[in-house]
Amino acid sequence: MNKSLVIKKFLSLNKILAGNSLNLVKFSVPALIIQPKRWFRLENGKNTLSVEEQIQEQKKRNEEVQDMTELIRDFLDPAEFFKSVQTISEIDYFCGVPDSLLKDFCAYISTHVKKDKHIITSNEGAAIAMAAGYHLATGKNPMVYLQNSGLGNIVNPVMSLAVPAVYSIPMLLLIGWRGEPGKRDEPQHRVQGQSTPGILAALGIPFQTLPDYQEGAEQALLTAKQYMKNAKGPYCLLVRRQTFLPFKFQRSPPKYKFNREDALKIVVDELSERDIVVGTTGMLSRELFEYREIKKQGHEKDFLTVGSMGHSSAIALGIAMNKSKREVFCLDGDGSVLMHMGTMATIGQNETENFKHIIFNNGAHDSVGGQPTDAESDTFSFAKIALGCGYKDAFTVDSEEEIKIGIKRVKSSKGPILMEVKCNPGHRKNLGRPTRKPIENKSDFMHFLAIN
Repeated sequence: MNKSLVIKKFLSLNKILAGNSLNLVKFSVPALIIQPKRWFRLENGKNTLSVEEQIQEQKKRNEEVQDMTELIRDFLDPAEFFKSVQTISEIDYFCGVPDSLLKDFCAYISTHVKKDKHIITSNEGAAIAMAAGYHLATGKNPMVYLQNSGLGNIVNPVMSLAVPAVYSIPMLLLIGWRGEPGKRDEPQHRVQGQSTPGILAALGIPFQTLPDYQEGAEQALLTAKQYMKNAKGPYCLLVRRQTFLPFKFQRSPPKYKFNREDALKIVVDELSERDIVVGTTGMLSRELFEYREIKKQGHEKDFLTVGSMGHSSAIALGIAMNKSKREVFCLDGDGSVLMHMGTMATIGQNETENFKHIIFNNGAHDSVGGQPTDAESDTFSFAKIALGCGYKDAFTVDSEEEIKIGIKRVKSSKGPILMEVKCNPGHRKNLGRPTRKPIENKSDFMHFLAIN
């Protein structure tokens, strides 16, 4: 439908609802949303307010609205929700793995909670275990946050540790609902999203969707608190897309002169036509796809790990062990490696000579809000871990010149070998997504592997 026609129809409806002249208000929302006396003005399809102005406008609107109408769009203020979690749920301990739908709330926690009360864990199962440890030590209830793609990682610790039939550990689960039915999302998220309610039901975890308005959120927290008190088990709040108002996470000042995308281009430029590439979950694979497009190269050489966070190196090892005459490069990320770091021991002990591991360590969960990983610390070293696991060689680089020298060293040496590239977090705002379906990627990739 023509945009001007849409606006005219909404103007007519707004006149009926308001009964008087219109006050035009600018706010960034995915669709045109109307309420009595106000609607959100777009200029050339875009809002013209800063993020801070948008937040203040929404808060003002929330305060003014009295009568409920289906045409009002609400958002939770992370600060208000956090206060309710503390006062209503009596929770002051948080742990988990960041999620894009929870990034604003997670950013608020990171900014306002001391480190001993907020732990970003390597994987979701570890978060359940840490929460259980906290409850055992204090008798208090913790919050665990995660994306629904991490449900698989929590199955064992929930079923064998937290449920009422075993150790009966109460905890509040805040889960981002990627791939919610009826919402546009990537294929891997759509599958997970459809299955999420069924998985929670199979685990015996009661759940409800977190309301996007403060009064409803408070009632949900009361319900959760009552269940945890009586049943002494986990309770889940599912969070839909755009539930929270924006809250920007303040990153640490840049340490290096380049970011991951700059480093990735240097590495890709040194790869041969026969080299096999496995790209990790998140922004790196998107950057790899775009760079192949810019260079007018095909995508058949690259397997893009669109989900399965933490498993890129295992995928690459499985390929390398069965394609011994070809070099296999695993282009990994720090958050991904940390999630299932035990695979490094498997790689080191299998002595696969054609396995080349390159970890782009920007110290952040870049695709879900930029929250820090443990690899951000100056005392952390993937290279030392790799050597301890049995890699034949491992080293760290942190300049463009060192990357150029390092990738040549990786290519000329027998593996398993690891190069850790330290770089700044962040990515381009206009970074696109792969335009090919995963099944197409698989077909082209397997044809490429079939070439001796």
